[in-house]
Amino acid sequence: MCAEKVLIPLDGKSVPKNAVLNNVSAQGVFHDGKPCIEVVFRKAQWPNICFKPEGDFWDWSDYAGISLDVYNPEGNPVEFSVRVDNIGADGWNHCNTNAARARPRKWTTLSMKFISNRPERFWGMRGIPGIGRSGFGTPIDLSKITGFQVFLAKIEQEHKLLIGNIRLIPSSDKLPLPFVDKFGQYKAEEWPGKLHSEQELIQRRIKEENALKKSAFGDRDKYGGWSSGPKLEATGWFRTEKINGKWWLVDPEGHLFFSIGVDCVRTGDSTFTEKREDWFEWLPGDDDKFKAAVGYYSGAHSMADVIGGKGKTVNFYRANLIRKYGSQWQRRFVETSCTRLKAWGFNTIGNWSEDGVINSHCLPFVATAHVSGDYRRVEGGGGYWSKMPDVFDPRYAVAVEKSVGPVADRFASDRFCIGYFVDNELAWEAIERGTLASPPDQPCRLEMVRQLKEKYGTIESLNNAWGTNASNWDTLRVPDSPNATCRKDLDEWVYFFSRRYFETVKSVLRRHAPHQLYLGCRFAWSHPQAIRAAADVADVVSFNIYSREVKCVDWTGDKDLGKPLIIGEFHFGALDRGMFHEGLVPTADQNDRAESFVGYVRSVVDCPAFVGCHWFQYVDEPITGRVYDGENYNIGLVDVTDTPYPELVAAAVKINKQIYERRWGDGRAKP
Repeated sequence: MCAEKVLIPLDGKSVPKNAVLNNVSAQGVFHDGKPCIEVVFRKAQWPNICFKPEGDFWDWSDYAGISLDVYNPEGNPVEFSVRVDNIGADGWNHCNTNAARARPRKWTTLSMKFISNRPERFWGMRGIPGIGRSGFGTPIDLSKITGFQVFLAKIEQEHKLLIGNIRLIPSSDKLPLPFVDKFGQYKAEEWPGKLHSEQELIQRRIKEENALKKSAFGDRDKYGGWSSGPKLEATGWFRTEKINGKWWLVDPEGHLFFSIGVDCVRTGDSTFTEKREDWFEWLPGDDDKFKAAVGYYSGAHSMADVIGGKGKTVNFYRANLIRKYGSQWQRRFVETSCTRLKAWGFNTIGNWSEDGVINSHCLPFVATAHVSGDYRRVEGGGGYWSKMPDVFDPRYAVAVEKSVGPVADRFASDRFCIGYFVDNELAWEAIERGTLASPPDQPCRLEMVRQLKEKYGTIESLNNAWGTNASNWDTLRVPDSPNATCRKDLDEWVYFFSRRYFETVKSVLRRHAPHQLYLGCRFAWSHPQAIRAAADVADVVSFNIYSREVKCVDWTGDKDLGKPLIIGEFHFGALDRGMFHEGLVPTADQNDRAESFVGYVRSVVDCPAFVGCHWFQYVDEPITGRVYDGENYNIGLVDVTDTPYPELVAAAVKINKQIYERRWGDGRAKP
């Protein structure tokens, strides 16, 4: 194994000769005795300092990632990013990017594992021990690195950062095995709260049970609504209402309700053991008391090509519940989870939670449906999880009925059901260009061409309007730079397509569950016209928003959609408790993670357009990656040993006690 390598030598006196400055100024300095580059990032779209190799390329084939230290001398956090490029890098393709948050007057380390096509010893994990999390982007050729840059994105004011200790990280191929202990924890590190024995697990259980008996979260009705707040019309169902310029949910008893929820309240994710048996110091057998923790999975989305996307699995969280509660572990999981969530001030069971938790009616819940079937997808478009459904394929409406109808039938009479999320993070961005890029017989393409023929008559007339030169309708594509006429037509098409989607889903929900809310599709990637269509059809428009906070200015004023909004997913993670990946929004440590939770929830509560936000998720993902896609994020309220994170839980209690009075007031009450 190669050693860590200094990539950019610094002397504290000058800026390296291979540095290219773009909307920045820089000088060599010392800070805390360390040689650094002091960089002033000017107000610009992408100010950056870029480092280039002396020749055409750097060869980083022997290394697994890049790391650097950043000091922020300012009084507020600063978001910064690193990007590593091949030829043709455009921000996503042929490059890897990672981001971090430089804390005020502190050093922050950003480490990024490269995404490449080379075989890896530690597959199936998005974060690697000793290296950290993977970047975003497409696989890069490590033998042909054309440069890397440190940049800030779209800043509105000047910022100063000190950059030092820029180095390449060696591979973890020589990490001693096994590196996972019998509880599913990382063996090579110690941290506060690490579990060392089964006896300690039982002691924690008893201590927490006693503490929960003493906890109380008042001022709530049986649904979690604001019992001492204004009393509105009680319809017996959840509904929406705008009061004094702010959207609210109203619970069945007529009390104001702001949905603070937790996703995936379930007994954890499994991780592959297939061809990785030597990673674990202990694995359960198929026929012992831990058999409920053993399984088999097929159809992995990504990061399991080594085993063809299928193989044997283990669920360490379940194994730890069995150790903790014995044969009654399933029942006790439901009881404990419900007791915790109520004591911590949550009032909603979020998406993808277990039936036992939902059926307990300890809290209101959202129902989850996903449309599946043999309908065609928009073949000319992309999509991270899958391609966009072609809503003009007649088989699609049949699939919606078969997929959504039974879910709605199940919960239609349940007054604890707030409403229905249908689908998640669809490829809305694919509609605009993907439709005409699809084969001539694609149903949505046929419909779009029919509309264009009706409007323009001939391909020559359309070419003249769009500035294109298609020889016939079958060869028509969206131009690289649409003119105003083309842009208007594309917007109209995306709206038409999207409206067809939402109306198809809503019609099924209304037939089967007329009293409950349609909560939308949980946008991650989107298009303005798709969002507008959702607002015109759904009862609530939903988004998964992974950021430091919600910027209310993006959802109010002339951007007001005229419907209430809800956040289906958000989270923060850190690397100080034996995990290898911070998730989609990294924080420095558990204290920073807790503070970020409070700040995010406050931003949602203070924005009149929103009626709730749901944390993703209840328990950390396995350190060796969940089977579906290798995610191994520190995003739980509890860890793999079913131990709550005290900092995060305290933060949740703090802000959840404030939500109703804070929202009803001026948004600044109770700091």
